[in-house]
Amino acid sequence: MNLNKISLKLCQLLFMAVLLSVSLVTNAADEELLGILLSNGAITQEQYDALIARDSITSEDIIQEPALPVVSLATIEEQVASQVTEQIETEFPVTTNQTSSGFRFETRDGNWRTDLQWRAQTRFTTPYRSDPRQISSFNAETQNNFEARRLRMKIGGRGFKPWLSYYFEVDLQPSRDTDDSSSASSARVIDWRIDIAKFDLNRERVDSSGRQQFVERSIANRVFTMDRQVGIQLKGHIFKETPADMRFWAGVFNGEGRSVNNTDNDMMYMGRLQWNFLGRDLSWRQTDVEYTDRPTGSLAIAGFTTTGTCTRWSSSGCGNLDGFERPANAVTDQYDIDQVVQEFAFKYRGFSAQQEYHRKTIEDNASGLEHELTGGYVQAGYFFHNVFPEFPEELELAVRYAFVDEPNRSDLLLENERRETTIGANWFFNGHNNKITLDYSRLTLDDTFFAQDEDDNRLRLQWDVSF
Repeated sequence: MNLNKISLKLCQLLFMAVLLSVSLVTNAADEELLGILLSNGAITQEQYDALIARDSITSEDIIQEPALPVVSLATIEEQVASQVTEQIETEFPVTTNQTSSGFRFETRDGNWRTDLQWRAQTRFTTPYRSDPRQISSFNAETQNNFEARRLRMKIGGRGFKPWLSYYFEVDLQPSRDTDDSSSASSARVIDWRIDIAKFDLNRERVDSSGRQQFVERSIANRVFTMDRQVGIQLKGHIFKETPADMRFWAGVFNGEGRSVNNTDNDMMYMGRLQWNFLGRDLSWRQTDVEYTDRPTGSLAIAGFTTTGTCTRWSSSGCGNLDGFERPANAVTDQYDIDQVVQEFAFKYRGFSAQQEYHRKTIEDNASGLEHELTGGYVQAGYFFHNVFPEFPEELELAVRYAFVDEPNRSDLLLENERRETTIGANWFFNGHNNKITLDYSRLTLDDTFFAQDEDDNRLRLQWDVSF
C-alpha cells in the first residue's frame, strides 16, 4: 500500500469520526473539511460539488473505496521476467543456443565461441563384429555382440578472431576384446586441431562416423584411409559460385598417426583438388536428409606419399595391413607408400550418391618387392517419400557396393579379392543427431593362396545420438 492510499484512509477515518453516521447541516467548517478531502484525493470534484449543494450529508456519502487498478502478483512477476529477459537478450555479452554442433556459447562480437556436444553410438552385430578379411575369419564361431562403438565428447569453436578456430574430440570409453588390457578402453584424445590442422583426403573417411549412410564405413576404408595425422595444412577456395569453383588442400604431417611424434626426418606429404562443378559446395556428410533444393556435386583427386613403419592408419594410430609386419625399432624407413584416390559426390532433393576409387603401392625396402592394392566403393540413398507420399518421411533406403584387391597375407605375391554388397535403412528422428540405422551385408572373399572362396551374411543395428 502506497503513501497516497494511506493518506486517503486516514482522511476517511477522520471524517467518519466527525460525522458519526448522523446528519449534519453544511456550514463554513464543513466546506473547509470537504476542500481538504478534495485536495487529498479522498473525494472527486463531482462528489465535492454534489455534497456542497446538499442540505445535509452522511458518512456514507463520503466514505468510499477509491477506484484503484487491481494488479495480480502473477502479472507483476510476468512483467518483471519479461523486462529481465529483454535486458539479457539485448545487453548480456554472451549468448547461448542449441545448434547441430551442440550447446553453443558465443560472444556478441563473434570473436569467441564454444560448442559442446555429447555423442553415443551403440550397436548390435551378428555374426561378425568386424569385416572378415581371411578364410579363418569366415570359419570362426558366430559372434553376437552388443557394443558401445563410440562414446565421445566434442568441443570446438573459435577464439580471438572468427577465422581462428579450434576443435578437439575425446573418445571416452572405447570397447575392447576379452584379452586386451584395461588400458585399451581408457579415454583418449582422437582429434585436436587449430584451424588448419585437420586434413581432408577422401570423403568417406572425412565424413564423420556420425554422418554415415550405413552403420560403418565400407571395407575399403581400413586399407586406404590415412586417418588422423599430426602436422599442418593449407587450404583455399577459389572461383566461388562459378563453374570453375574449386577447393584445394596441401599438408605436411609426421606420418606416424594420431598423437605420435616422428621418429626420423621422413614426412608425409598430401594434396587434394576438388572441383564443385555446379558452383556450390557439398557438405561433408552422407545422405541428403537436409533435402538439397538445388543439384550439388563435386569431383576430386587426392594423394599422399610417405616413408616409414606404417602400412595403414586408424583412430588408434599407426598400424600394418595383413601380411606386412611392423619392422624392428632400428628400421624406420622400411615401407615407401604412394596412394591416389578419385572421388565423386552428388546430392539433390533427397537423393545422394558418392563413389571413390583408390590405388595404393607399398614398396618394401627390406625385400625389394612392390605391392599394389586397389579398392573403392559406390553408394546411393533416397528418401522415397518425395515420390510416394505414403512412404514415411523419416525413412531413407540405401545401397552400397565395395571391393578390395590386396596381397594375400600368406603369400604377398598372390592376391585376395574381397567384396561387400550392403543394403541399409535409416530412420531420422532429428537428422544425423538422432537416428537408427539397420543394414544387411553380403561379404565374400576369394583367397588365391588356398584357392578357396567364402561368403556369408552380416546384420547390424545401431542407434546414434548426439546432443
